[in-house]
Amino acid sequence: MSMRSFSAFKKSVIYSAVLVLICCMLLLTGCHGRVGLSAFEIPEEFDTSREYEITFWAKNDTNKTQTAIYEKAIKDFEALYPNVTVNLRLYTDYGKIYNDVITNIATNTTPNVCITYPDHIATYLTGTNLVVPLEGLFADEKYGLGGSMLQFESPAAGEIIPQFLEECSFDGHYYALPYMRSTEACYINKTYVENLGYTLPDTLTWDFVWEVSEAAMEKDADDNFVVNGQKVMIPFIYKSTDNMMIQMLRQQNAGYSTDAGDILLFNDTTENILYTVAEHAKSGAFSTFKISSYPANFLNAGQCIFAIDSTAGATWMGTDAPLSDISEDKLVRFETEVMTIPQFDAANPRMISQGPSVCIFNKEDPQEVMASWLFTQYLLTNDVQIAYAETEGYVPVTSKAQDSSQYQDYLSRGGEDNTLYYDVKIKAAKLLLNNVEHTFVTPVFVGSASLRDAAGQLIENTVKSVRRGQTVDGEYMERLYDDMKALYRLDQIGMSNSRASSEKEELGKLPGTSVILLLSLAAVWILIIVYVLIQTVKKRKNQ
Repeated sequence: MSMRSFSAFKKSVIYSAVLVLICCMLLLTGCHGRVGLSAFEIPEEFDTSREYEITFWAKNDTNKTQTAIYEKAIKDFEALYPNVTVNLRLYTDYGKIYNDVITNIATNTTPNVCITYPDHIATYLTGTNLVVPLEGLFADEKYGLGGSMLQFESPAAGEIIPQFLEECSFDGHYYALPYMRSTEACYINKTYVENLGYTLPDTLTWDFVWEVSEAAMEKDADDNFVVNGQKVMIPFIYKSTDNMMIQMLRQQNAGYSTDAGDILLFNDTTENILYTVAEHAKSGAFSTFKISSYPANFLNAGQCIFAIDSTAGATWMGTDAPLSDISEDKLVRFETEVMTIPQFDAANPRMISQGPSVCIFNKEDPQEVMASWLFTQYLLTNDVQIAYAETEGYVPVTSKAQDSSQYQDYLSRGGEDNTLYYDVKIKAAKLLLNNVEHTFVTPVFVGSASLRDAAGQLIENTVKSVRRGQTVDGEYMERLYDDMKALYRLDQIGMSNSRASSEKEELGKLPGTSVILLLSLAAVWILIIVYVLIQTVKKRKNQ
């Protein structure tokens, strides 16, 4: 081999080695391409000598009392921990919080503490270590639930209502603490029900609601509805149609999704539900919030008989509702009854459990995360829990607060006034307290929020189609199912979760990228060895 050809060969070996090393680096980058941080590790001590500034994103509608409770909680917490400043940012909608968090993940500017829902947290988890798993913090002797070093009386882990805490557990970890809980209730114009010749049953059923709703569609010679003497009557209005579909399926033991993220929504029971919805939408007996507006406004104006909304919406419901949105001249006086949502099996009621939870976002400084954890715990103290629960039909998430003399006194005084002790609001809270064992939650996985949206949109689209004079039949259902799968990318969600499940089962095997990486490294070493051998041969020839 000539010196020139040897030199060219040597260069090619070096260039090849460098190229392979670059490829290896790219592969490593590909393996860890998701946005993420190092896993959070609990500090041994919370450093009170340093200053911390944390952000708290919370949801509030127009209830100034709730805003004042947040502000007082922050002020009281900062008095206990003068080295921590909490900045409150209020939103009017959980969806806006969700969108802002997703936007801020890319720039690593997520909030420290965020009121949210588990379905949303599942999406946040697509970034590595972005949300702090809390089970380690729960159990920490110094700063955990009921910890010895806390400057306030935190509830112990056993004092959080188990069903509510379990809602925050998914993917093998606890990623949130429950903050408040609610369910759905049916707010009923009992006066109109009885005027139609009916008596409310002990447990409301779907057959009863549909029958009364159709009876209320009767009109007089002047084209007024007989039951209210008005031109407008929508007997049955549902606020959250996603909850409507989910609960109707659960009550009939029909499919919705699996814990692993398999999509089961598009089944025969769903189709039968939609045919029933179409039937009553066609007569005008049923509508939804998205189509007609808030159920409370129609109920309070005597233009609705069954209004289904969250127990947290109780302060908007009824003639004397403190937060009623309609003018005095539109109000109609009637007796308001609060009952569980309609059931298919009255002996085995099933209703959804919902309400905001609080998650903590990871940061580079573990001490900053500890400050966030301490504030999150403070939101579970009796003062905050009871004060917030008294604003609407929420219930506290701890037995410590629920069993307190202050909260029990509050529950016992329903009807004393139409503000703090508004009877409809307290009836709504009692409804959930008496039915915790009958509540359920839906599985949480990446894409579960989209599946929930699709469940509600099936009903919304069906009602709209009927109003437009379209035929709702088997062919329509096929198109509707296909449209929903495409719109919410449910086929992709199903495949993604199946793939993730398969990967978990194959943990014992090396991923493909790892195999390529190892082979590439082996190739580098081979090239290096070849180069060394050539250099050795060259030296011997020159000797």
